[in-house]
Amino acid sequence: MPNEQMPNEHALLVLEDGTALHGTAFGAEAEAFGEMVFNTGMTGYQETLTDPSYCRQIVAMTAPHIGNTGVNDEDPESGQVWVSGYVVREPARLASSWRATRDLDAYLRADGVPGIAIRGTRLLTRRVREQGAMRAAISTVETSPERLLERVLASPQMTGADLARVVSTPEPYTVRPAGPVRYRVVAVDLGIKASTPRHLAARGCEVLVVPATSTARQILAQEPDGVFFSNGPGDPAAATYAVDAMRGVLDAGLPVFGICLGSQILALALGLSTYKLRYGHRGVNQPVMDLATGRVYITSHNHGFAAALPGGVGDLPGGVGADAETRAAEPFDTPYGPAAVSHVNLNDGVVEGLRLLQRPVFSVQYHPEAAPGPHDAADHFDHFCALLEGGR
Repeated sequence: MPNEQMPNEHALLVLEDGTALHGTAFGAEAEAFGEMVFNTGMTGYQETLTDPSYCRQIVAMTAPHIGNTGVNDEDPESGQVWVSGYVVREPARLASSWRATRDLDAYLRADGVPGIAIRGTRLLTRRVREQGAMRAAISTVETSPERLLERVLASPQMTGADLARVVSTPEPYTVRPAGPVRYRVVAVDLGIKASTPRHLAARGCEVLVVPATSTARQILAQEPDGVFFSNGPGDPAAATYAVDAMRGVLDAGLPVFGICLGSQILALALGLSTYKLRYGHRGVNQPVMDLATGRVYITSHNHGFAAALPGGVGDLPGGVGADAETRAAEPFDTPYGPAAVSHVNLNDGVVEGLRLLQRPVFSVQYHPEAAPGPHDAADHFDHFCALLEGGR
């Protein structure tokens, strides 16, 4: 069993495969269980911590220094820290930014989230890449790796986890544009980030955010110009209520835009399947190709599941060559007319977007709101608004 021994340390990280790493505790004095994943972003740690898509996950940051600019009141993507636990190589001892209101340690402590600082973040990342995302625990109270491992093995798997309803808003709320209302959009909150309705509002959309379990009848009763299905955590196959709502909205013929979990929900509604990736895509540097234009977007990601290619095939073996691009872009039949894969990941060929060819419906697997991440894909919001305009 790999084991990193370090003196005078007070936190323990144990993975499902028996890997045990000792480190220095920061944040809350507590225990946390969840799926062990890693994020490759060098910036945006506050957006990562507050992204509801990280519910029930322990996140390791591959960048060596985290917390340098502290924490502020403008950047959170939700009202709380959603990660179960946090792993870094070296948390900043001081926060230095004119925007900072507190430091990372105090932020995690206030939300009851434990952190661990370990020298072996590279070892940990390689372990997850080689073995896949797995269950894990951080403890500041348990000293025995063997006892903690027993509890890790008894904790729930991510496959089959229905978490969208856990993180969703309990009541509807509205985000309004600063100027005139051009379009009315219902956003189904499967784990929505605050930046998303702000992007829509900046384009003149009045956004009614509704709970994840809202039915198609409840959505359509608002008489929206279009419907948005958000990002979120968990296994898309477990969110059958969202798939049913998607199908009802598609039956109504409204413009639809989905991102991340919303894209996987669209895939299931169209008759495709979803599957769990080995270690997922998490970070701000994923290259994605638009198969219609050949444009490559550098994108922000956070997902552990993906839509399978038509026929049930997952990623494209050997990467994305010309033949693979052709196979991915070939139209396939759905109950709502022909559809096609619109985007693929250039690292591994994973499906990164879908579109209906005869209806105003599309989705992307990544995060165009860029929170955190590059702004390459912000034009997807413009495309959605064009579909809203055309649907009138």
